[in-house]
Amino acid sequence: MSSVADPLPSAAPLRAGFASQVGARADNQDYVGIAQAGLAQQALRGSVFAVADGMSGGKGGRVAAELTVRGFIEGYFGLPDTFTVERATALSLSAINTWISAQGRQDAQLRDMASTLTALLVRGRVGYMVHAGDSRLYRLRAGTLELLSTDHVMRVGFGKIVTRAVGLEKALIADLQVIELLAYDRYLLCTDGVSSALSQSIIQACLTQHGDAQAAAAALVADAIAKRGADNASAIVVDIMSLPPLQCGAVEKFLGGLPIVELPQLGEWVDGFRLDRSLHQGRYSRLFEAYDPVEKRPVAIKFPHPRIRSDANVYSGFIREAWVASQVSSPWIAQVYLLPPGRQTRLYSVAPFYRGETLEVRLLRAQVSVNQGIDIGLKLAEALDALHRKGIVHRDVKPANVMLLAAGGLKLLDLGLAYVAGMPDAPSESTPGTLSYMAPELANGHPGDARSDVYACGITLFRLFSGGHFPYGLRHRTALSKYRPDLPPWLDGILEKASATDPKQRYNDAIELANELEHARLHGGWTVPASRSLYEKNPLALWQAISALLALALLCLVWWAAHLD
Repeated sequence: MSSVADPLPSAAPLRAGFASQVGARADNQDYVGIAQAGLAQQALRGSVFAVADGMSGGKGGRVAAELTVRGFIEGYFGLPDTFTVERATALSLSAINTWISAQGRQDAQLRDMASTLTALLVRGRVGYMVHAGDSRLYRLRAGTLELLSTDHVMRVGFGKIVTRAVGLEKALIADLQVIELLAYDRYLLCTDGVSSALSQSIIQACLTQHGDAQAAAAALVADAIAKRGADNASAIVVDIMSLPPLQCGAVEKFLGGLPIVELPQLGEWVDGFRLDRSLHQGRYSRLFEAYDPVEKRPVAIKFPHPRIRSDANVYSGFIREAWVASQVSSPWIAQVYLLPPGRQTRLYSVAPFYRGETLEVRLLRAQVSVNQGIDIGLKLAEALDALHRKGIVHRDVKPANVMLLAAGGLKLLDLGLAYVAGMPDAPSESTPGTLSYMAPELANGHPGDARSDVYACGITLFRLFSGGHFPYGLRHRTALSKYRPDLPPWLDGILEKASATDPKQRYNDAIELANELEHARLHGGWTVPASRSLYEKNPLALWQAISALLALALLCLVWWAAHLD
């Protein structure tokens, strides 16, 4: 038996499908529920997906499953909006557990009834698992299936006994786990009629092969019934299509309330993260490579130095970087993980650990060809365009903030100085960015725009092609050909326009710069100059060398003639 309340529209950020079959049993003692709050309450209540598998010797199992799902959902949505998820789920579960336990003792026809429950609550950008029994919750992320729930069972011979369930005891201790949600995650909630019949590899293959959530749920249940049809089988498949935008105020309220303490040391554990390697230590922060055993992934963690308390600009930038990164979905922009509520006890930021080297290291290590440099420039321009389309100006583009991944990609790092239209900015007397890459208008107090980032991009690419040199000296701009005579003249012309001191003379945005680079590469044409003779390079030096050799030869002849006598 299944119940669906307020089905999710096809255009919603969540899509779900469900299926339930009775199998060879006389009745279906599974129950499925899907419900979501109205649009006005989405941020406060979100959506609930639940499966239950009834337990008893009679019809009580079917009743217990339906009461569990309906009672949990109605209780959760009926509590005040001011309640946290933890409190709302605990009160709802307690009430329905007390009711089912009492009915199972008083009504002979419902004797000993109980039900498993596995629920997924999606509230904003955070998920919560509520779990008791042997129904299951799986997550498919980036092609890998992971079991998130733990079966509450005791093995007895070839069978099992469920040790936790709604109504089984007068008091219920259920698992409540906070789950980090990412766009394109797929979640599976199922009863043991599915998980006992199908291996995890078969479940993963089915979830991967079916793009539609409803088709995936139906296929899983059909496969389970076909393989082991004696039990009921039920499944809900939930697709996270997108996540709501994170409000900057919410980030500042959360992160801004966390304390800044002394920098940790290598080898320490912080909030479950193991600090494995020190990557960088600067004036205001220290960066570690760490391991997250909860999500089973390597991460990079940046801890602020306590001295940022005295610099409101740096402090604000540290906090807002998480929000800015969350606004942009691009393969060229470094991601920042926002931890589930309750895990983080001090101020720091967590990002994926990217394997590779910075552009600063790369440009000093080896000379790049035209194609290699343009490929990097095009990716950097794509990263900037992704920011600019969101009204975000990076304002600190430089080789040290560009990561070249070992796999061939690129990530633009460090959004702490970014300017976002409509948000409070740093005081005008506090110029953001790195002076050598700073557009003149930034130094003059302008907050910056897309052309400011184009300027920094032009300086960055000049350094890349020239092997680390800057285009501007004390008096005038130096041509790229001084350092790389093998490069085509049009390349220096493009970089000169990108880094023009007058913003009106620059490219209007990063995509215009990218188009110019690509067009010139395809149609500009260039050849590497052949090696010139010494006479072509410096004829005077050649004749001077010849004269010196002739003079030396004459002296040798005189010496030889004198000794011959």
